[in-house]
Amino acid sequence: MQWLLDLFNWTIPVAGGGLLMREVVGNVFGLASALGGMARRVWAWPVGILGNLLLLTVFLASLFGGADHATLLGQAGRQIMFIAVSVYGWARWNAARRGRAEGAAAITPEWAGWGGRTLLVLGMLIGTLALTPVFRALGSWEPVWADAWTFVGSLLATYGMARGWVEFWLVWVAVDVVGVPLLWSSGYYASAVMYAVYGLFTLTGFVVWLRAKDREKPAVETLLPDGPAEGVAR
Repeated sequence: MQWLLDLFNWTIPVAGGGLLMREVVGNVFGLASALGGMARRVWAWPVGILGNLLLLTVFLASLFGGADHATLLGQAGRQIMFIAVSVYGWARWNAARRGRAEGAAAITPEWAGWGGRTLLVLGMLIGTLALTPVFRALGSWEPVWADAWTFVGSLLATYGMARGWVEFWLVWVAVDVVGVPLLWSSGYYASAVMYAVYGLFTLTGFVVWLRAKDREKPAVETLLPDGPAEGVAR
């Protein structure tokens, strides 16, 4: 089984260090999942889970023989979180897709509302403050607050995507702004580049979902037996 171990640890020399191919592949799966999410396709969730499993082994460097890489507990934890929330999103989008036309998107985007926005903003701030000392005590890479910020933001953004909230794309922007320099400084170059690309991609995703919300919501309302339901946004 040595060949399998060699494949698992396949590394390309980069900038005096090493670039793990499983980090590259994990991020490719992540980007594919993001593309599927923008198109609101259910397959985005299982594809993302595969990428999360690979990246989990990357960020827990000390457990998988990566002595030359920093251990980022927030980044590792967010992969576990991604898997858990992705299972929820996968089930939710599957249920929402039932009754829709063949080939139609799984969900129709909607605004989170002030309650949802309050959850996102306060969750980011309080979660970061609460987890920073925990991650520091466990030995995460400095600046630890940035690791906590990306962890909490990723949790909230993934939850927002599962709920179909348009604002989740903006949460990803906030995550990427902090995550790119953090990952680059800690030697995770493939992930840093992916975050930078994804930061631009999220702005496109926001516009795409916003247009889909305005375009599809009236069509959904006309399918209701008694006209638009009370409280449905127009």
